[in-house]
Amino acid sequence: DPLLQEGSKNGYDIKISSEKSLVVGSNEIVIELFKDEAVLTSAKVKIKIFMPEMPGMPYMEYKAKAKLVDGSYKMMVNFAMGGTWQYHLKFKSKDGKIHTVRGSVNI
Repeated sequence: DPLLQEGSKNGYDIKISSEKSLVVGSNEIVIELFKDEAVLTSAKVKIKIFMPEMPGMPYMEYKAKAKLVDGSYKMMVNFAMGGTWQYHLKFKSKDGKIHTVRGSVNI
């Protein structure tokens, strides 16, 4: 199933989605931000995905910056292997504040 996660942080509404199911390798992730139900297009958005170290497996991390395309933020994220990946999605609003949303996805 395609990714769809929604949440709120500091008065902002956040929607994280993908058109296709997430796979090992490259995936396009779409971030939509709203403030008072209006689309927010002035933010800077980036994501860090990571998988903790486990027996026989090193810590893994991937970072990406989003580009604004037609009112939503798009980025390519590369998952190196299957499993549960944590993410820290950060966006900087025009007032200079940085907001962090934490979550996880299963590949």
